Amino acid sequence: MKFMGYRRSDGRVGIRNHVLILPACACGSESSRIVASQVRGAVNIVFNTGCSDVAANTEMSQKVLTGFACNPNVYGVVIIGLGCETVPHKALREKIQAMTDKPVVSFGIQEEGGTLKTIEKAVRAARDMAAEAALMQKEECDISELLLGIECGGSDATSGMASNPAVGELSDLLVGMGASTIMSESIEWIGGEHLVAKRAATPEIHNQIIKVCEDYEKHLKAAGQDCRAGQPTPGNKAGGLSTLDEKSLGCIRKGGTRPIVEVLEQAERPTKHGAIVMDTAGYDISSVTSMVAGGCACVIFTTGRGTPTGNAIVPVLKVTANKRTYQHMEDNMDVDLSGIMDGTATIQESGKMLLDEIGQVCNGKMTKAEAYGFSDIAVDHVCRFV
Repeated sequence: MKFMGYRRSDGRVGIRNHVLILPACACGSESSRIVASQVRGAVNIVFNTGCSDVAANTEMSQKVLTGFACNPNVYGVVIIGLGCETVPHKALREKIQAMTDKPVVSFGIQEEGGTLKTIEKAVRAARDMAAEAALMQKEECDISELLLGIECGGSDATSGMASNPAVGELSDLLVGMGASTIMSESIEWIGGEHLVAKRAATPEIHNQIIKVCEDYEKHLKAAGQDCRAGQPTPGNKAGGLSTLDEKSLGCIRKGGTRPIVEVLEQAERPTKHGAIVMDTAGYDISSVTSMVAGGCACVIFTTGRGTPTGNAIVPVLKVTANKRTYQHMEDNMDVDLSGIMDGTATIQESGKMLLDEIGQVCNGKMTKAEAYGFSDIAVDHVCRFV
């Protein structure tokens, strides 16, 4: 299976060719939004942190920001900082330049003399970059070069019964073709972590998966918290999911059955090919954020109750097996898998149909969230004050 993609100098392949307007901190987010709105081919993210934080959170923010810049869907980066943030825009630029040879420029609002002067310079730089990006030619790439993120959110009973197994079938098909997939949200393995661990390619990976879940519960317990207090969510319960264990047993099915070859930390780039898992929070938007920072070029997102979630850097394909949700939220849903529930389609047939849909997205078909310009970003904080 082939698709037309953008090959980067590091060998990775993107399916989009964005100029990313990247705020170094929350204070640069609005200026970044305005710059992106004035340059065709540019996208921006809204960042809600980046300053006055503890060291672990600052490290995570930097990991996400540099990961965004290095994502294969990004041609070049224009950074906008304030000037007094924890990690100044110049330092962030140097971090990115140490990891990639993409064009990267940066501006500080305080240094440039205010918002309007910064926007003027950043727009000029972004337009020049977009002109260069437009000259880049797509080339034929093998599907084995795709890194797909797998996510779920707003789950109901149809998620575990139909849409997640269909995406699991898709994952197995892709891995069988040499591609790689990432399943995240480790809190939603709890209760089924032994089943995830059974897929481990090595005993070491098996133990890593179990430890991820043990450590998460111990961390919350030390803070006087219980992960089951927020899981399942009220919407999950209304959709028929009664316990975290029940939710997890449905959630993990979207990862497929292939051997797991690597366990990643949040926003970490894979070093192996195949079925991969990433240790992230149970919040879908922060999990997508981490997988995009880890290099995923596309994300497939299952939902039972419906969600508008999108990401500026990668297309997010929304699928549901709940017929009412697809009809009621057709503005947001890309694929209807309800045939599994009514018996007119099998999980295997649906997995093959999703493979074709992913191929179309790789070749340029826009997802609905992408067409709207949706961008949902959330960085999971390592430390919080309570």
